Amino acid sequence: MLVDSHCHLDASEFDADRVAVIRRARAAGVVQQVVPAVDAEHWPQLRDICRTDSGLFPAYGLHPMFLDAHKPEHLPQLGEWIARERPLAVGECGLDFFVEGLDADAQQLYFDGQLALAHDFDLPVIVHARRAVDAVIASFKRIGKLRGVVHSFSGSPEQAQQLWQLGFLIGIGGPATYTRANRLRGLIAHMPLEYLLLETDAPDQPDAEIRGQRNEPARLAYVCQTIADLRGVNAEAIATATTANARRLFNLPNTTQELEGR
Repeated sequence: MLVDSHCHLDASEFDADRVAVIRRARAAGVVQQVVPAVDAEHWPQLRDICRTDSGLFPAYGLHPMFLDAHKPEHLPQLGEWIARERPLAVGECGLDFFVEGLDADAQQLYFDGQLALAHDFDLPVIVHARRAVDAVIASFKRIGKLRGVVHSFSGSPEQAQQLWQLGFLIGIGGPATYTRANRLRGLIAHMPLEYLLLETDAPDQPDAEIRGQRNEPARLAYVCQTIADLRGVNAEAIATATTANARRLFNLPNTTQELEGR
C-alpha cells in the first residue's frame, strides 16, 4: 500500500475524470492521498471533493505562488476553518524565491502566520520551499515546536539533515526519476528511510516516463520503484516504510476497517 503525501486532486486538470483517476490510483496501490489547498477561495471545493472518497484527506493553507489571491484576513479565517473542519495538516504554505515578482515580505507574513496556526493546533505543516530552504529552516526555528514535511525537496544533504533534526520529513516525487538529478538521487540513496515520504504533486511534476504529460497519483508506484532501485531494495520495503511515515506524521488511519468507517 502507498500513500501519496502530496497530490492536488482538486485541481481543474482532474475535473473531467477525477473518479477514474482515483480508481487508477487504487489499482496501483495508492490507498490514501493527502490533498493540500493553495488558496482560501477553493477550501470549500477541496473539502467537498475529499468527502467523496474515504482515502482522500484535506489540508488547508495559503500557497506562496498564489500570493495575489491571498488577503490578510485569510489567516484568521484559516484558523476558524481549521477549528471547524479539523484537517490533518496546515498547508500548502511556504516560501518561493524562484518565481520572479513574488513579494518576499508578504510571503513571509503568510508563512509565519500559518506556522503559528500549525503550532497552536498541534498539526503538521506541508511546506513548499523552492530556492528557500534556508529561509524555511530559519522560520521553523523562530516559531519552534513544529513538525511536518518539506515537499518536493531539492536542497542539499546538509539542509536535509537540519530538517530531520527539527522533526521534518522530506517529500520525494517525479524529479527523482530523472537521471540528471544527481544530487537528489544521491541523497535518496543514502538518507535515513524514516524521514522519507512519497508524493506525486499531481497534476504537476510528471516523472521521467510521462514527461510533459499530466501527472496523477497512480504514478506513485513508479516513484516508489525508482527509489527502491536507487537504494538497492525491493519496492515493497519502500512502500511499507514510507506509508508508515505518512500515517505517523498525519495520523492517518492504518487499517481497512478504519478506512471503511471514515
